[in-house]
Amino acid sequence: MTKRKYSTFEIWFLASRPKTLFAAFVPVIVGASLAFAEGKLNLTASIVALLCSILFQVGANFTNDLYDFLKGADTEKRIGPIRVLNAGLVSPRQMKIVIIYNFGLAFLLGLYLVYIAGNFILIIGLLSIIASLAYTAGPYPLAYHGLGELFVFLFFGFVGTVGTFFVNTKEISTIAFIAAIPVGALITNILVVNNYRDRDQDKAAGKNTLAVTFGQSFSRYEYVILLFSSFFVPFLMYANYNFSFWIFLPYLTLPLAYKLMLSIFKQSGIQLNSALELTAKFSALFGFLLSLGCIL
Repeated sequence: MTKRKYSTFEIWFLASRPKTLFAAFVPVIVGASLAFAEGKLNLTASIVALLCSILFQVGANFTNDLYDFLKGADTEKRIGPIRVLNAGLVSPRQMKIVIIYNFGLAFLLGLYLVYIAGNFILIIGLLSIIASLAYTAGPYPLAYHGLGELFVFLFFGFVGTVGTFFVNTKEISTIAFIAAIPVGALITNILVVNNYRDRDQDKAAGKNTLAVTFGQSFSRYEYVILLFSSFFVPFLMYANYNFSFWIFLPYLTLPLAYKLMLSIFKQSGIQLNSALELTAKFSALFGFLLSLGCIL
């Protein structure tokens, strides 16, 4: 059978892992919506923050693709979506060059945010680049030592949401940290499903994710706890921060949350690819409804 040929655009589109890019949008729209609710939205700053967030996410995906390939975590037995290095579509050298350009562009765009919001943004921007690289690269790759979920929760939850709020308002607010909790939790669940699906392959490659260290049952309950703890936040925002009843809009997703919970307990292996995609979409839907609830 002839191996399918991909165009250059298709190759790099696949490498960016488009189904996971919801993770880049959610913290920015939530942070910007909180700023809008306070009458301090800076649309230009929010757009630049979104572009930086996308570049950080894509850069982390490229780096993950590269170092999982070099470390042997991606093999021909892989049951997840195609990885361009593992498939022989690009070389390690090509990927390294693109990673440098990707983070270089993120840094240049971020300088605008530094200009309008100060050195605090420079610090968290540099930390974001370092953490994106350290996720699978370097002497102590986070993903290989059970720290992947913590990385995602902190950077795609708190840093993304609070950072976006800050570039709009020049303030750090408790409500931004609270709103970041479901953002981080639901984006972390994307990684939980990924690691749950790849547990056996990761174990063979010496990639000690939480799923490898603590087993499948742990991953299932980790997913459920992160999923349903997110629903407590709208109530907290309504009770303590004078948001309107519209802040409960994310509760419309409860039936889908229940469906996702069942899929985690019933599915395994390649079946979890659909759960992974649906988890990413769920995080985006919840984040959109939370943002809408902040505005209304």
